[in-house]
Parts: sequence; C-alpha cells; structure tokens
Amino acid sequence: MNAFRFYYPVEIRYADIDAQRHVNNARYFTYMEQARVEYVRRVGLWDGGDFDGIGFIMAEQCCTYKAQISMSQPIEVGVRTAKLGRKSFELAYSLRDRSTHEELATGRTVLVAFDYLSNKSIPIPEIWRSTIQKFEGKIDG
Repeated sequence: MNAFRFYYPVEIRYADIDAQRHVNNARYFTYMEQARVEYVRRVGLWDGGDFDGIGFIMAEQCCTYKAQISMSQPIEVGVRTAKLGRKSFELAYSLRDRSTHEELATGRTVLVAFDYLSNKSIPIPEIWRSTIQKFEGKIDG
C-alpha cells in the first residue's frame, strides 16, 4: 500500500458535534469530501473553476470508524489514489489526529469518469491517468 502524499487539515466546528459530544458520523464524509476536492486540485486535475471540467461522479463511498473525534482535536485527512481502472478510480482516505498521527477512521470512494454534457460514463482520460501517476507513483490497476 502506498503512503499518503497528501494531507488536508480539518477544523472541527461546533456544529459538527452531536448529542454524544463527539463528531457526528456523517461529518466524516464531509471531511473526506473537502479533502478530495483539495486533493484533485493539488494533483492538478482541476483548477477549482468549471465543475463540468472535472468530469467525475461518485459511485460508492464508505467509512470505517476507529475512534471518536472530539471538538478540540486537531485532525487531518490523507487522500491517495489507490486504484485506476478503465472508467473508474478509487480514492483511499485516512482521518488522523494531527498531533499523534493516531488513525481515527479510514474511508474509500469510487469515482467514475463522467461526461456531464452527454450524461454518461467515459474512459478515464489519459491526461488524468498520467497526472495522477506522476503525483502518486505506482498505482494498482
């Protein structure tokens, strides 16, 4: 398994805390979403402008919770491309404490290359493939 080359710091907001006084489980997906957006920008696939220009759609997401996150806890989300298929790619996530590096949760999303104008999936563009591989190095196929 490749190490994470990208981490995104997350600030826990008061609104993220539920009645049990820890981060609500749904917020983990929000944290992964924000980290995913920044990862795609950092890798060089998207400049943050035209949403149709990025051209992928989520097919699947999951999260494994390992520990509670508290309001005052400094966390970060690691993101990496774990697999590159013909039309889809898989991102892996690691939510961890920034101070101790304790892993608090892991996640996974499957994204499908998608042409929003024709409303159908497409093969992953070669420029995406080479850009991701340049950033990540070797990736499982």
